[in-house]
Parts: sequence; C-alpha cells; structure tokens
Amino acid sequence: MSRMISREPTIERLAIARQLLLEPFGLDESHLTRALTEIRAHQVDDADLYFQYTRSEGWSLEEGIVKTGSFSIDQGVGVRAVSGEKTAFAYSDDISEASLLDAARTVRSIASAAKSARTKVGARKIAQSRSLYPELDPIATMDSTAKVQLLERAEKLARSKDPRVVQVMAGLAGEYDVVLVARADGTLAADVRPLVRMSITVIAEQNGRREVGSAGGGGRFGLDHFDDELVHQYVSEAVNAALVNLESRPAPAGEMTVVLGPGWPGVLLHEAVGHGLEGDFNRKGSSAFSGRIGERVAAKGVTVLDDGTIADRRGSLNVDDEGHATQKNVLIEDGILKGYIQDSMNARLMKTKPTGNGRRESYAHIPMPRMTNTYMLGGDKDPKEIVASIKKGLYATNFGGGQVDITSGKFVFSASEAYWVENGKILYPVKGATIVGSGPESLKKVSMIGNDMKLDSGVGTCGKEGQSVPVGVGQPTMRIDGLTVGGTA
Repeated sequence: MSRMISREPTIERLAIARQLLLEPFGLDESHLTRALTEIRAHQVDDADLYFQYTRSEGWSLEEGIVKTGSFSIDQGVGVRAVSGEKTAFAYSDDISEASLLDAARTVRSIASAAKSARTKVGARKIAQSRSLYPELDPIATMDSTAKVQLLERAEKLARSKDPRVVQVMAGLAGEYDVVLVARADGTLAADVRPLVRMSITVIAEQNGRREVGSAGGGGRFGLDHFDDELVHQYVSEAVNAALVNLESRPAPAGEMTVVLGPGWPGVLLHEAVGHGLEGDFNRKGSSAFSGRIGERVAAKGVTVLDDGTIADRRGSLNVDDEGHATQKNVLIEDGILKGYIQDSMNARLMKTKPTGNGRRESYAHIPMPRMTNTYMLGGDKDPKEIVASIKKGLYATNFGGGQVDITSGKFVFSASEAYWVENGKILYPVKGATIVGSGPESLKKVSMIGNDMKLDSGVGTCGKEGQSVPVGVGQPTMRIDGLTVGGTA
C-alpha cells in the first residue's frame, strides 16, 4: 500500500520554483550565489534576484458567444542592487547563467568604485513557512468546455432576470504565478500564487435610457470556487445595479453627510489613507502623514490595518516580492497613527523593519512599498441606525475608480451606486455623484462606525508609478460628516 507524503509547504513551493525556474535552464542555487557575489564585489547595501514564471488565461463572452480566449506565458529574471537611495536594475526574459551574470555585472556599477570593498553573501536562510492558499494551477482546475459553459450560464441567467436586460458581458480570468527570490543576506523564498476572477456586466434599457451594472469577484483558489450559488449572486448584483441606475436622478452637489456602505467602498480608504502611509512617500516627506507617527490622524474608533495574511484573498501573499513574510500591520489605531508600510529599502533608510509590503508587477519591475488588503475594523453601530441618522445626504454603496494626490491627501471618487436620503429615509437612487475630500481631514469627520465590516469580493487592482498589483479593501458602514459631493444637479 503506497502513501503519499506531502511536503512542508515552504519546501514544496521551493521545489516547484526550482523545477520551473532553475532546472530547465541548467541553473541551481550555486549560480544564484555566484551572481549575488558578483554584485557584492562592489559595496552595495542590498541586492536580490527575482525569478518569475506566469501563465495566464482569459475568456470573455459578449452577445451570447465566447468571442475571445487569450493565453500567455511569460518568464524572466530581475536583478537589483541598492546603494543608499539609489537602485540599479536589469531584467531579462532569457533565463540563463550568462544573462544572470551579465545583469549582475550591470547593476553592481551603482556603487562608486572608490568605496569598493568585498562583502560576503549571507548563509542560506529559507523564508519562514505558512500556507495562505493552495499551490495549484487554477487554469487547470476546469477544462475549456466547462469555462465556456460557466460564462454562458451566467449570461442566460442575467437575461432571464428582467426583460430590460439588453446586453450581457461576462469574463473569466486565471493566473498561475511562481516566483523565486534570492537575496544577498542569504534569504531564499518561493511562492506559488493562484489567482482567479469572474466578472459580469449587464446593460439594461428602459424608455430609450441605458444603464450599466457590474459585479464579480475572485481570489487565490481554483475556478471551482465559482459555483452556481456564487454565479447567481454576481448576476443578481449586476442586474440589480443596472435596474437601480435606470431609476436614478441627477445627484445634488454641495457639502453634506455621506454614509459609505460596507466592503468595496473601502476603496476610498485605500486611496485617501493607504497610499499616504506607504514608506517611500513618508521617507521623502511628501505624504500628508509624514513624521506624524503617534499623532491623532482620525476620529476615535477608526482603526485601519493592512494585512497580507488573510487566507485565499486577492491581496494576500505568503511572502512579498522581496522574500519577506507578509504581516498584519496596524496603521491607525483608534485614530492614532501607528506606522507605515515598508519594503526593504525604505525600511533600511528609515531605520525600521520591512513590513512584508515590497511588491512589484513582474520580474521587469522594481519593488516598492504597496498595500495588500487594507481595511478598517468595525464599530458598534447597526448599519440601519447609521442610514436613519442622515438628515440630508448621500448613501453610497458602490464605487467606480478613484485617485489621490499624495502630498495634499486630496482624493476624488465616483459613486456607481448611491441614494439620496432625507430624514433617515432612502428616497431615490442618484447618478453622477463624485466625492471629493482630503484623506487626513475626512477620517477626522467619521462620526459613526457600523458593526458590519466586510471585505470586497476580490476585484481590486492598484496602480502606482505605472505598476499594477492585485489588492483587497474593506470597511464597515460608516458615516462621514461634511464631505464635498460634486453632483450633476
């Protein structure tokens, strides 16, 4: 009788990474050590190698047929040397000993030759173990026929919900990402990162007016996550959003009370506060939160975390892109600023420790401090009570995109689903509401916090300096007094 012996997750991930990223190219760990030694022949503060293999697939349905299916494989290595605040970086999509050593010699020139002194590459240390998601290839968890059928099922369901639904678009995406990080301090870390996402967009028409609604979700698991119940939920949300918008009236403008719903509206927190707490902006003194640790930056009751350790979440990682274990970082506690999120370079320059937030879009990009899953903890209020407390104001339950100016902390957001409330009663949906404010100021105006904290459904992507990474957001229902709403009325 044979028994399968499962390996400890860290060992398992390293084995997968070696098999995909080193062995096919005749490389082993001695070649990585040699490349790092080559870089450190000159005085540098830090150096790392980042190998990556990514296989991704996308399917999209429109007008009842799956029109496009895309499939791509990308692999390569990024080589980095850091000296002081300066970074030298080279990357190649050709993984070989020659290209590795060539890149190593290219980046080491960052250190001035005058300071040249040999430093030893650290003894091997395997990154600490944890397993936040399965080591699987999500693309292989469902065959092509089943993927097409899933999208067709969602489309039929959406059309059957309401005769006003005139168009349905559905998409399914999967990614299998394997990374291997070797650092000059001897750290060796690997991660196997599955990621899937399903999206549904519907267009509803009534009396010549057309409105859009969309929904979806995903995370770090297989495609079998999208069972009938979940597909029903996404379809209902998308159809409902489109139908609500058909009834919407122009949004009033001015300064008013705004209540944000739970979950995805946490994207406001991500923009308004999260970016301002990234280490690079604070080290340079360009953030509205620079030098303010220990100060009150938000109302009492406001506690904001960035947590890369939540199982199966889109924004979670076993290790960040510099080989550090992700952490649960308290950024603001009961309104007091507690800390920033850090990658290794900014942590070193600010004389603090990395927080597991060094992230990069791919091997062709340098890491920088980025959020993972950023959310605000719940309070003690019933969400109904919060909405009932509005004399005249906006109740926003869903948002499109937003952006922020880090230095001033000013943000702007468009609400994709919002309602006008008077004397605690929801009167009608509104369209075209944009919420404008200052991150540090708006958090001080939080007056009620709901007991319904929830994370988003797994759709967030964050852009910074041209790099995109998957993230998560979350919050409870919360009331903010005196936000500026730019409307269409």
